[in-house]
Amino acid sequence: MTDADRRRPSLFARRSWPETSRISGILRKETVGGALLLIGALLALIWSNSPWSESYQALREVKVGPAALHLDLSLGKWAADGLLAIFFFVAGLELKREFVAGDLRDPLRAAVPVAAAVGGVVMPALLYVLIAGAEAPQGWAIPTATDIAFALAVLAVIGRFLPSALRTFLLTLAVVDDLLAIMIIAVFYTADLAVLPLLGALVPLAIFGLLVQRRVRSWWLLLPLAAATWVLVHESGVHATVAGVLLAFTVPVLRSEAAGGPDAGPGLAEHFEHRIRPISAGVAVPIFAFFSAGVTVGGLTGLATSLTDKVAIGIVVGLVVGKPIGIVTATWLVSRFTRAELGHGLRWIDVLGLSLLGGIGFTVSLLIGELAFGLGSDRDDIVKVAVLTGSLLSAVLATFILRARSRLYQRVHEEETADQDQDGVPDVYDENPTDPTRH
Repeated sequence: MTDADRRRPSLFARRSWPETSRISGILRKETVGGALLLIGALLALIWSNSPWSESYQALREVKVGPAALHLDLSLGKWAADGLLAIFFFVAGLELKREFVAGDLRDPLRAAVPVAAAVGGVVMPALLYVLIAGAEAPQGWAIPTATDIAFALAVLAVIGRFLPSALRTFLLTLAVVDDLLAIMIIAVFYTADLAVLPLLGALVPLAIFGLLVQRRVRSWWLLLPLAAATWVLVHESGVHATVAGVLLAFTVPVLRSEAAGGPDAGPGLAEHFEHRIRPISAGVAVPIFAFFSAGVTVGGLTGLATSLTDKVAIGIVVGLVVGKPIGIVTATWLVSRFTRAELGHGLRWIDVLGLSLLGGIGFTVSLLIGELAFGLGSDRDDIVKVAVLTGSLLSAVLATFILRARSRLYQRVHEEETADQDQDGVPDVYDENPTDPTRH
């Protein structure tokens, strides 16, 4: 390897041990969360296609909450507006963590996942518009989202021996993807904006931010402020999940962010994420899946009829084809214009497999579908069938590619370990067999 080769930036270089360890921990948690999400979705599908389907619909329409505050919402609406705010709070914490102390603080490292996320949003939207734009243009953003929990859960199950840099890339891409989804929801799916409640939300938000900056952890202080922010954002017409992101952005990632750099010590973001991520992955997202995934398919005939709708075709093509094309193309363009190379031993087939995981758009895609067409509308069931189908196809195709690649990396690792043993060189992996950087 020449000196020039050594100076070339690497698209998927091995990350530091603390960063790799953190990503591995998230992957382990998301495996459980993804399984619970899948269980919630399956229960909804089974119930809504059983002889007792009317009881499922009745349960979803049960209204609770104070009418005086315009919060007499159905359980399905509470799941989408309330519980998903918890999910977006955790996503906001992770996003800020990446920008302040993670890979996104380095512009060179951030360029690849950011470009990939943008490509993974633009291309599915374009394909949807080409297929269904003339008939239902408001659904253009449905196939643009990536479900963090599902995608990471699939990767954790099938990609044990894949290089840790690929896992880091997927998490970072999904986090940036969530930021873009939040911006899309706030800008394009806010029908009527009430300025006064939105300005009013800044008051509890500012107080919340002041307290967390002073490292106040008292839930009896923070929870009422967070709830007030959520209520006022909900009243403003902006989707209430945006409140979760705004609250997360006020939480300090480092003990003293004014000092700068990752050596300042952990702030409250790590503490909050540790406490709230299990609630998000184990409660909020599975319940949302349960109330959102219930669609009466009507057997194979009904499924085939749903999937012939242009909206359904646009969503499926956007997720299964648009996502990987957009992600791979954007990644290739970054490598082309920066002369960056893939990390040692990696191939573009690995990037393709990873980009297919980006087509798992379950949670946020269902949410945008409800915002675009309305819960219970004529196209609501079609959108759900399309999102479920596209996400399933993406997961299957990604599994086919990445499972084969993981076996290849496993064989290479075993051969290298055997060579080291034969040469009498101590196996450094034996000292820490759980170290994910060994791959």
